[in-house]
Amino acid sequence: MSDLKKEATSLHRAASGLRRVGHHTAKPLQEFKAASHDLSALGALGSLLGAKDDIEEGMTTLAKLTHQLDEEWDAEAKLMGDVSDAFDLLDLLLAAQARARKG
Repeated sequence: MSDLKKEATSLHRAASGLRRVGHHTAKPLQEFKAASHDLSALGALGSLLGAKDDIEEGMTTLAKLTHQLDEEWDAEAKLMGDVSDAFDLLDLLLAAQARARKG
């Protein structure tokens, strides 16, 4: 197996793994978002300290950042897949060129 083929296979595996991250984080992220609006566990202390709004805002910000990170991972996975495909094509072209020179 050529080095390009090995790189293409490695990139393809990495891209596939990166694409699956969102499937694993979707439910926990949804639960986290829902919990940011129900901070009753803080009880009176949270309300007295005015912490409830700050905590809710922080949790909302974390949820947004996680969503943006998931979008970035999707874009990275697409790029890795494109590079993998390009390596596969280049490997085929180089092999064809080598065969043409021999034959």
